Amino acid sequence: MVWTVTELFKLPKSTIMRIDKAAMIRVLHQEPTFADLFMSHLLSRNIQIEEALVDQLFNSSEKRLARILLLLAQFGKENQVVEPTIPKISQETLAEMVGTTRSRVSFFLNKFRKLGFIDYNGGLRIRSSLLNIVLLD
Repeated sequence: MVWTVTELFKLPKSTIMRIDKAAMIRVLHQEPTFADLFMSHLLSRNIQIEEALVDQLFNSSEKRLARILLLLAQFGKENQVVEPTIPKISQETLAEMVGTTRSRVSFFLNKFRKLGFIDYNGGLRIRSSLLNIVLLD
């Protein structure tokens, strides 16, 4: 199962367009406000890709899984529930997001559960103590 960004974060659907290179260059030159927004988006996206690469290279799959669970639970956001529950998500999907195998994800989820970092009870409940995996080496 492949999840789209829309499914993960419940955003409105998007439309993808192909714009001819010459047309895009012309718009970038003629519309400075659009050019600023577009360049800002490109730089932001580039930074996200670089961060993901560094994360993949230097962090263990256990730490990456913990980080993804915290992101899905929206830890640190305003109006946050004390112990948020992540909607049902397969271990296969989590494995794809982490860049590892489903069996490794299963192993780490069981480890997190035994350590009291998460609970399975109708959904995946994330405890704030999971932050220890991410913050400590």
